[in-house]
Amino acid sequence: MRLRYIYVLLLVVFFNKSYPQSTASEQVTTFTIAAPQLDAIKTIWVYLPKNYKNSKKPYPVIYMHDAQNLFDVKTSYVGEWSIDEYMDALTDNESIIVGIEHGEEKRIAELTPYKHETYGGGQGNAYLTFIKNTLKPHIDVAYKTKSDALNTTIFGSSLGGLISFYAAIKYPETFGKAGIFSPAFWINPELFDLIGNITIPETSKFFFLVGEKEGKTMVPDQERMVAILKSKGVKENQIRNRIIEDGEHNEKFWSTYFGEAYQWLTSKG
Repeated sequence: MRLRYIYVLLLVVFFNKSYPQSTASEQVTTFTIAAPQLDAIKTIWVYLPKNYKNSKKPYPVIYMHDAQNLFDVKTSYVGEWSIDEYMDALTDNESIIVGIEHGEEKRIAELTPYKHETYGGGQGNAYLTFIKNTLKPHIDVAYKTKSDALNTTIFGSSLGGLISFYAAIKYPETFGKAGIFSPAFWINPELFDLIGNITIPETSKFFFLVGEKEGKTMVPDQERMVAILKSKGVKENQIRNRIIEDGEHNEKFWSTYFGEAYQWLTSKG
């Protein structure tokens, strides 16, 4: 009996260490939705403000990529952003956060607008069309939202930063603001030429973040893109360009600066 008890206890300890418990807030729920543009079924995570049920007011919406890494350590790759913990602590300036799960092996394809000769990809337009034409209309019907571009932000890191920037310049009538963390411009350098032919509204806002420990090209690429935006007349108050000396390419880095980006992007002016 004693040996059996010890065996069961060891199993419990092993299970708890091997499979982390969920850390998602009770404000987070999930649902699935067909994505015909991608020939896929997408799992969507939704964070609602704590007072959402008791409030009649509509809320701004932030669409974020890689939902598996945003709210829950159990589903994250190497740590979560702790978006729900940050949002739970707010007493004002609240938003609805919509996280879109990445397509696992299809992640590169979905988050790149152009095909790379080595890594493939190039389904970014289909992915954004899914968000714009299928997911967003559903969210705007199912939840109390402010659906205009000024209250719609798109936000991500790495490839998610790349596609967020592309979304904001390609579809400014839908995505008025973008959180662009550690953007992987190296995989789609075509973007540097693309924005030379695009008019950017005076209402658009871009929050850039990159760390100096992310790789040789990351900081220069971000600096180059910010310079191009400014050369096209984008004003200083439309851009925040953050370069962090000890920043690395991981969820801990992005989690640390999410609050700063959130407050700046959702502030008026």
